[in-house]
Amino acid sequence: MDIEITYHIREVREERNMSLRELSEKSGVSKSAINFIENGQREPTLRTLCLLSLALDVSPSRLFSVKKKQ
Repeated sequence: MDIEITYHIREVREERNMSLRELSEKSGVSKSAINFIENGQREPTLRTLCLLSLALDVSPSRLFSVKKKQ
């Protein structure tokens, strides 16, 4: 089975009016890494998702969605 994972980090960050820099400082994840993830150029590790979720004050599951590819 093949799946498609969509990340919602930018969406949540913008809902909280948080800049990339602020999220980076709060999470300890580099701005470039967050930027790559938000632009679909890199897959985040579970640890990175957890750090971002803590900084954004949301559940890790809020930062992504999964669907089965057709």
